[in-house]
Amino acid sequence: MKRIIALLVLIFIGTTSCKQEKKEAKTDAPDTIEVTEKFVVKPEGTSVKWTAYKTSEKIGVGGQFTTVNFDNKEGASPQEALNNLNFSIPISSLFTNDATNTRDAKLKEFFFGAMLDTEFLKGTIKYTNDACVASITMNGVTNDLPLQVSITDARRVSMTGTMNLKDWDALGALESINKACFDLHKGSDGVSKTWEDVAIEVNTFLRKS
Repeated sequence: MKRIIALLVLIFIGTTSCKQEKKEAKTDAPDTIEVTEKFVVKPEGTSVKWTAYKTSEKIGVGGQFTTVNFDNKEGASPQEALNNLNFSIPISSLFTNDATNTRDAKLKEFFFGAMLDTEFLKGTIKYTNDACVASITMNGVTNDLPLQVSITDARRVSMTGTMNLKDWDALGALESINKACFDLHKGSDGVSKTWEDVAIEVNTFLRKS
């Protein structure tokens, strides 16, 4: 009888020890690593377009900058990827698809050429609390351009705004280009006019990493 009791005690101790070892082994298991998707903004996926206006009827003249320089930037959201993105745009990349090949040269010479620091436009995107601005340096002046932002499919971003040239002390450059294009900027009323406001549209497609 004593031998049977001793055997049962040994079995109980062994079973308890195994359960404890299994419990400790489960506790020591490594934590699962959570993979977070990143959004990446790249210059080759970004376009900068603009529309200026002429004549009293305010006829739009569109163009773009074919080169936008900035380092690839990533974030956990599109907003984080865009925030504090520093960029520069060479004026030489201005393109209006003008069949005569004269408009681009006039804009470079008589508009941007009449400004200070005529090689690049520079700036920083600031995206905080659902408000977005582009802090742009042009003609030696740095000012904020408020932007309306549209994000679709979590990856396609469109930013639009209206630049008033007087905020960058560029009315002298505006007068210069209007003088160079005086007859071309005449409307049906015979008045030559170039408007102070320029519509800006930036589009970018965010990659995933």
